[in-house]
Amino acid sequence: MILKEKIYFTPAQSERGLHIYLPDDYQTSDKRYPVMYYFDGHNLFFDSDATYGKSWGLKTFLDHYNKEFIVVGLECSHVGNERLVEYCPYHYQGKFWGDLHGRGKETLDWMVNTLKPMIDARFPTYAHREATGLCGSSMGGLMALYGVIAHNDIFSKAGCLSSAIGPGIKNLCADIEGHAIDANTRVYLSIGEKEASSLPVKNIYATVMARSAKKVTKLLEEKGVETAIYIQKNGKHCEADWEKQNKLYFDYLWCNKKSF
Repeated sequence: MILKEKIYFTPAQSERGLHIYLPDDYQTSDKRYPVMYYFDGHNLFFDSDATYGKSWGLKTFLDHYNKEFIVVGLECSHVGNERLVEYCPYHYQGKFWGDLHGRGKETLDWMVNTLKPMIDARFPTYAHREATGLCGSSMGGLMALYGVIAHNDIFSKAGCLSSAIGPGIKNLCADIEGHAIDANTRVYLSIGEKEASSLPVKNIYATVMARSAKKVTKLLEEKGVETAIYIQKNGKHCEADWEKQNKLYFDYLWCNKKSF
């Protein structure tokens, strides 16, 4: 079942939507469930809720997957460039994002200190780090990666699809080197062959993404972290192609199975 509700998002002093997937029998069974926290929660389950009319189809996938989960999707702001601000953990000045004062660190702090305790109190979760992961795409993928680095005592897994890590690569690398990261951590990164396919520099863009992903995985692996990079053939920067990866990253993060 999908539960939709509002929650007060302190960093922006406004409400945000929550889209929560719950196993159908969660109220009648004595089971507990691992939890995945997603960014852009409105894009996860139903095409009717998705920004561009296509979701990740995650409800259909989870209904038939061989493990049961609770999924918590945090909706972003839909006003101007507020999503970019909320989902960037760094201050940045350059051609790619302009002059951006990111508040992603505040977003992650709020998730750790407010959202996760609320979810653990209301629902039958496994609350320990080994049963808690993050996932997102584009800026959400950047946030998932940052979150598993900066809050590694809380999150042990990150699915980072088509992640916007290039412009912040120096900061990310510094964070990896500066944080204690448990070797019992798994990170999945993906890149589509046709990222930014509408741009004349599309091949350069995908190349930069791949180069940044390799830098990140090298540093993580030096700390004992298990990583995987998936290059999606003909993959574009869109929900339809991220949907195709649902089984790949769930298998890798939760079943220790690399099916690509």
